Amino acid sequence: MSMPVRIDDELYEQAKSASKGECRTISGQLEFWAKVGKAALDNPDLPIEFVRELMIARTEDRKQLTAFVPGQHRG
Repeated sequence: MSMPVRIDDELYEQAKSASKGECRTISGQLEFWAKVGKAALDNPDLPIEFVRELMIARTEDRKQLTAFVPGQHRG
């Protein structure tokens, strides 16, 4: 469901700028930030960058991922 929401002009401009670099719509960028913020608040012991990376990883296409094999070194 989509709903109009009022936000600060400065936050909108920041989302507009960030959305270009992260290939999202402005609303998609704001939604991503909200989800990361909520996940961070729900898990205060985790570093925010870890939470951010986890949220990004959850959107990746599982078919393109490489399986982890313990003891196998890449380098």
